[in-house]
Amino acid sequence: MSEQSPPSRSRRPTTEQQPPKWREDFPFTAGGEDEVTRREFVRYLTLGSVGAAVGSVGLAGMTQLREPAERVATPIVELAEVPVAGSYLFRYPTEDDPAILIRPTEDEILGYSQRCTHLACVVYYEHDEQELICPCHSGHFDATDGRNVAGPPQRPLNAIDLDVRDGVVWALGGGGH
Repeated sequence: MSEQSPPSRSRRPTTEQQPPKWREDFPFTAGGEDEVTRREFVRYLTLGSVGAAVGSVGLAGMTQLREPAERVATPIVELAEVPVAGSYLFRYPTEDDPAILIRPTEDEILGYSQRCTHLACVVYYEHDEQELICPCHSGHFDATDGRNVAGPPQRPLNAIDLDVRDGVVWALGGGGH
């Protein structure tokens, strides 16, 4: 009987290197892919992060420096066209800004930006509840003063100053975002 040696627990490296298993599944290479060092990768990552931070600060600075939309007195609607307990939709201060006029009583008119202060969904008037409601995330605002009363909004609606002149409702200012 021949004597067998016990199996070796360590393997000797072979002279020819076997490619890694993943290389068999993805045999594609790109020129220069082996030339990127960790130091270069960290440098690109750092420069990209710094660039994003500088860009964010620059964008924030630009928004602070821009002039707000000019608030000019604008005729909105004949008061007789807005029923008591009803509402009227209009645009103020620009055509891109939805607004709502509500008439809770015969002698009272109120105006608000129609954009919810949470994520800018449009709010609608619910007379029975005396609230402006945002359907997107169940935000509720008091119709008498625009303050947030329920849901995720943390700030009140932007109020629009209104006046009645010769039977016509005029927007005088406010309502910005």
